[in-house]
Amino acid sequence: MMLNFIDKIGEWNPQLMRELKGRLKPFNVIIAFVISVIGQLGLFLYQLGSIPGDRYSLTDKYCKLAKSYNQQQQKLYDQQYKFQQELEIVKKFKPTVPEKIQAVETKIQQANTQLQDFHKYVSENYCPPNEINMQWWWKDHWGYIFHALSIVLIFSLLVGATYLLINNLAQEERQGSLNFIRLSPQSEQNILVGKILGVPILIYLITGLALPFHFLAGRSANIATSHILSFYTVLTAACILFFSAALLFGLVSRGLGGFQPWLGSGAVLIFLIIMLQAAIYSPGFNHAAAWLRMLSPFDMMAYLFPKLYNITYKNPELLPSLQFFYLPIGKSHLSILAAHLVNFSFWNYWVWEGLKRRFRNPNASLISKGQSYLLVTSLQIIFWGFTLQYVMNSWKSNSYSSNATSSYDVNYQISTNLFFIGLFNLVLLIGLVAILSPQRQKIQDWSRYRHQDSANKSLLQDLIWNEKSPSPLAMLLNLVIISAPIIIWIVIAPALGNNHIGHLDWVNTIGRMKTILGIVMSITFMMICVTIAQRMLLIKSAKRVFWAIGIVAGVVFLPLIFVAMLGYSYRDSALWLLTSIPWMGMEKASTPLVFITLLAELSILAMLNYQLLRQVKLAGESATKALLTAK
Repeated sequence: MMLNFIDKIGEWNPQLMRELKGRLKPFNVIIAFVISVIGQLGLFLYQLGSIPGDRYSLTDKYCKLAKSYNQQQQKLYDQQYKFQQELEIVKKFKPTVPEKIQAVETKIQQANTQLQDFHKYVSENYCPPNEINMQWWWKDHWGYIFHALSIVLIFSLLVGATYLLINNLAQEERQGSLNFIRLSPQSEQNILVGKILGVPILIYLITGLALPFHFLAGRSANIATSHILSFYTVLTAACILFFSAALLFGLVSRGLGGFQPWLGSGAVLIFLIIMLQAAIYSPGFNHAAAWLRMLSPFDMMAYLFPKLYNITYKNPELLPSLQFFYLPIGKSHLSILAAHLVNFSFWNYWVWEGLKRRFRNPNASLISKGQSYLLVTSLQIIFWGFTLQYVMNSWKSNSYSSNATSSYDVNYQISTNLFFIGLFNLVLLIGLVAILSPQRQKIQDWSRYRHQDSANKSLLQDLIWNEKSPSPLAMLLNLVIISAPIIIWIVIAPALGNNHIGHLDWVNTIGRMKTILGIVMSITFMMICVTIAQRMLLIKSAKRVFWAIGIVAGVVFLPLIFVAMLGYSYRDSALWLLTSIPWMGMEKASTPLVFITLLAELSILAMLNYQLLRQVKLAGESATKALLTAK
């Protein structure tokens, strides 16, 4: 019967049938069943081990008499503390009256005796069985079981299945069978979906067998069915994204060999641990990194099942306070669920764009230049959307006042999020340089094609859109997209809020003109690095990638080290203008000096790009000559 079922699946997805036939062996299924059942039974028995018995304390949580006994105990502690305070006062103001001191010490001794008698009574007597609130105990402990199973489900699925998917691709690559799969007439989506559904099938079986027990535990803990189903929905969306990303990682990291699955699953494990800690201790979602936290199910768990987290949150609002361009998307249960699903869908779309391009052609770039502009624009909308949230902030109105003012100021909100925006965009730019910079063979092909058919498109169009053309112009457009919102904010900041509060001191001190020039200098410096990297990728050495990384790293870090070794601070030296962080020297540098430095960098950039285009042209001509000679 199982084989007939698998054959029917094969009609829909042959790749899935191939994976299932290789894994759904009777022995494997039995082992998965045993692991799941033993795990569930072990968890239940572990919780059952703490069930109140005949020797249950009178002061413990589930004893109905605990309230009165705890009140009595607290009263004795308060009395003891009161007498201790009285003794200190008597010793301080009436040290020469021993009778007073003796009287208070007698009271303290009596209070200690009463407290000892109380503790002795509580230790020798236990809560009567009929006074134990078993209904409350079972409700709480079903909640503990539900919470533990939720954590196990998340880590088992996301970490375990990620490892299996990456390991499967690595094995198929080593055995050469992946190339045969690529030649299959099935679509990329069909093959990859078959991998996602089939490779971790035993993990699906183990976790699937635990779902009825998990659902029963949730309902027994009085958790609403809608909340449980919402958790399943978010977990499913997370699985789709993480498993798709695992396949993409397996396709782009072929050079890592057997280390691939450990690196991929280890990264997922670390991410989940960090997100779990953030869900418990983090103050909220009112920042540009909210989208990153929404990639894990833990914050949704904290929102859906708050009573299961025995932690006092620093900010009790959390997800309900979430906004996007001031739209209150955390206002309701459905809007929070929709926000998570939209976030997962956005990232899943881009992962699948890379999968479809990379699966058939292992040497293809993950995204095209045109797609990079859309991706960068979309990410700026996300970063700034989560930045612009209405949050009440407190600060001192001036350095001489201790009174804190609590209000909302858009400039303060943006300035406190610039670190996140800058960090995310830096990572994005590094990734785009690696993705969009074609290597020698592709540029040779592009240059040779332009020689043969130069009337088809203009050079400018090719540099913007053609994937085989050099990357500097495409990277410049992406840098402009990233920088435009920041420049616009700097220009209109005076009209947005209270500049006297102090959060715009760095802009006011440097000056808006020099601040904008600093952004232009940063863009110019980055373009110099991009051009150098592209030039190094044209050399004939097999280690061209390492040469590119090494030289760019030298350009970025060596000037910083040199200036730092000279002992200049950012307030005393304009040499920082020549480094990758020109902001350090902006305050003392004059505007003409900033202009001169910028013109020098633009000249260097122009020269490098001229040399790059000349090198590309020569590479194309030599490739054409070699081709004609071979004919």
